[in-house]
Amino acid sequence: MAEREEKGEDALVAEIQKKITETFEVFDRESNKTVDVREIGCIVRALGCFPTEAEVQKLLEQIEVEEPGGFVHLEHFLPVMTKVLLDKRFQPIPEDVILHAFEALDENKCGYITKDDLVKHLTQGGEPFTQEEMEDMLAVALDPETDILHYRDYRVKLVVDETKTFPFNG
Repeated sequence: MAEREEKGEDALVAEIQKKITETFEVFDRESNKTVDVREIGCIVRALGCFPTEAEVQKLLEQIEVEEPGGFVHLEHFLPVMTKVLLDKRFQPIPEDVILHAFEALDENKCGYITKDDLVKHLTQGGEPFTQEEMEDMLAVALDPETDILHYRDYRVKLVVDETKTFPFNG
C-alpha cells in the first residue's frame, strides 16, 4: 500500500514539475533555461498561485538568483516551486472575501465605487497599484458610461474556479 502511495506521489511530483517547466519555458526568451528575475511573479501566477508581491520577494529569497543580470535558472526555481504547489500555497481568494473587501471601500454603502475613490484606495498604502496596473484595471472594471465600478458584478470576474487551476484540481 505504501509503495502505491509513493508511486502516486512520484507521479504527482513529475506532473507538477512538467507543468512548472512548461510554464517557465514560456518566459524563457533565450531558450537557455533562465528567466529574468522580474518574471517570477508572472510565472507563479500562471501556475495558478496568487501571492502578494511581498510573498514573491520571500519566494525569491529561497531561489538562487544569478548576478549581475538578475536571472533565475530553472534548476533553482523547480524545487522551490514544486514545494509551493505541493503545499498548495497562495490559493485564490474566495468570492465572499472579495465582496467584503469591496464593501469596505464603499463608504456610502451604495453598491458601487467611483473611479476617483478606486484610484485613491488602490494607489495609496498597502501594496499600491502601479500606474500601468491601475490603467489596466480601470479599463476592465469601470462602467464606460458612468466611470463607476459595480463591484457585485465585477467580483465574478475576479473569482478563480479552483477546479480549473493547477494543481488544486486533484
